[in-house]
Parts: sequence; C-alpha cells; structure tokens
Amino acid sequence: MATLRELATRATAGPHSPAVVVDVGWVNGLAALRSLGRAGLSVVALDHRHSPLGFRSRYALPLACPEPSVDDEALGELLRDLGDLLGRPAPIFATHDDGLNAIARHRGQLGDRFRYPFPDWDVLSRLQSKRYQLERAVAAGMDIPRSVYPSSAGEAHAATKDLGLPVVVKPSDPVEFKRLHRRQGFRCDTAAELDSAYAATEPFSPIVQELVPGGDDALYTLGSYLDAGGRALGIFSGRKLRQTPPGIGTCRVGEAVWVDEVVDAGLRLLRAVGCVGVSQVEFKRDQRDGCFKLMEINARLWQWHGLAAACGVDFPLIAYRDLLGIAQEPVSTSGVDKRWAITFLAGETPAVPRPPFVDAVFAHDDLEPVLAHAARVVKGLLRR
Repeated sequence: MATLRELATRATAGPHSPAVVVDVGWVNGLAALRSLGRAGLSVVALDHRHSPLGFRSRYALPLACPEPSVDDEALGELLRDLGDLLGRPAPIFATHDDGLNAIARHRGQLGDRFRYPFPDWDVLSRLQSKRYQLERAVAAGMDIPRSVYPSSAGEAHAATKDLGLPVVVKPSDPVEFKRLHRRQGFRCDTAAELDSAYAATEPFSPIVQELVPGGDDALYTLGSYLDAGGRALGIFSGRKLRQTPPGIGTCRVGEAVWVDEVVDAGLRLLRAVGCVGVSQVEFKRDQRDGCFKLMEINARLWQWHGLAAACGVDFPLIAYRDLLGIAQEPVSTSGVDKRWAITFLAGETPAVPRPPFVDAVFAHDDLEPVLAHAARVVKGLLRR
C-alpha cells in the first residue's frame, strides 16, 4: 500500500479536488467510491479492516486507518495529516455512524482541509439520540410509534401493559450498541425476551416501542441532500422490500417509489432539527391507519443509496458539487421505477427482484469487488 505522501500525490494529480470516503467495508462505501470515481474524481478510501470490499475498487486510493470507535483521536490525526498533504479542500463522506461522529467531533481541528456533508457536531450529537429524534418529530406534529423511555426493567415491563406484546426494544444511543451486539434492536414477544433485551440496552438508554404492524415492505425512506440553507438539491423516495435479518435489520432489496407524504414529512423534520447535508429518514406505514410513523434519521450515506444514484440522484456527487460551490439543478426520483438488491449474501438464499434492478456489488466497470464478494459467498456456502 502506498505511503500517505504517495497517496496524496496521486489524489491531487488531476485538475479536481479529491474526495475522501471513510469506511468502505461494505456496499454503501463501495457505491460512494463508484459514484465519485465515475465522475473522474480521485477518491481516498479509508478503512480499518484487513480487506474491506472498497479497497478492491478501481476507483479507490486505499488508506488504512484506525478504527473510529476504538481510537478516534488517531483517526483525527491521520485526517489532519492527509488534509495537509492534499493541500486543497476535499469533501469527506462517512458511511457509518462511528466514522461520522469521529469526523464531526474533530471538525474544529480539521477545519478547511475538508468539506462536510453533515451538520456541525452540536446539531449532530443531539441528532444521534433516537429519543431526541422521536421527541422532535412529535414537536413537529408527526406520527411516531407509541414509545416509553424506561429507567428500570420494572418500568419496561409496566410499559407492556399499555403497549401490549410484542414490543421493540432498542437503544437511544445506538453506535456502541451496534458495535457490541451487531444488531439494531430486539423484538420481544415474551416477558423473558423483554428482560434479556432490556439488560442488553440498559447502558444505552433503552426505548420500548409498540411493534408497528406491517412487513419489511412497509418501511419507506426519504433520502435527501439539503444545502446549508436547507434547500433540497437531491430527493430520493423508496421503500424496503426485504431486510436482513427480517423485522429489524438492514436493506437487502429495495425499490424506488415516490410517496409525497414521506417526502414532505421527512423534509419538514430535517429542517426542524437543522440536519443539512446527506441523510436518510425512515418511516413505517402503519397498516391499521395508513399513517407513516418515524423510525429513524441517519445523517449520512445509508446502505442502499446506490439505488438513488441508479435513478439519477447521485448523492455523493451532488454533495461534492455543492460543497465546492459548483452550480447544479435540483433533481429527484419522482416517476422512476427501479429496484436494488444485494443479490448474493454469504449464508443466505439469493435475492433476485424483478427487473429493472441494480446489484449492490456487481458492476461491469469495477469487477474486483465482485470477485472478492463472490469468494466470500462461496466460502459461506462451503461452511454451511
């Protein structure tokens, strides 16, 4: 792997400012690399893992970095050194919350070395609390699942008398929880499951919520890029069709579908909390009354933003241009019908949606990640 100075020299050899993507281990990072690289931009790809998928991309200038959740100070020092060597402002993107938080916390020290497609830390730190998101949504007149914020296991059990079972138990402070438990929350159908879920989430400010009826295909997303003044330069509307694992998981299959209510509510909430830059707002349509209820806000590139790019709303490129003052017209996915899938996944059955669809890994112009992913899927099959 090239030294930091050699990499910076390569990144600044062209006429355009480079971009930086932090955490390229999976498909959201890979999609960002491809979006920016296909536009002729040099892209520095940072990751702490031994062999992240994005390092295989022809569009990546790979750079090993400290793990953000373990040593964000070291990551901040590396980014300062990188920024100094680049010598021109570089838009910097995060694909997971731990990297996003680390960059945002060091934003004051990093200064003008980079350009940031997310709000300042004083806004972002509040926004990373799921309880804060829910409370702000209520204040903005929006629907949320019935929610309780218990301070003891007894209060959690008492909440089920009103909410009923099953319930969802999830952390208000999710970053460290996800790293430890490799999941977003728990569905609890019994009192024993509630005890176990509360114990796991207790250090992270638990939330107990009613389980909003409906399958994974009732989860709708607004993806957007808001400039510093809150103007939407890019809007994506879609929904999940399948999650991994089902119920409380990440997108495996998604589709572009325009829903005015989702778009309007999501934009209203983002502006109410001051969330500029790239974000995803997720709602669930309650089959009992048809209302869209807030699930969460992610102030970064989310897992399936590659579908938006395939539909003509390329969020990394939109953000890059805006952050560097390049004029562009607002775009949206209104009227577009396309699907996205992680077709093959180690240890799971294939997911092949109806066409037209875009695969999260396969690309004719960038085959090394495809081969690396295929090898991992085959190893998973052999282990089974």
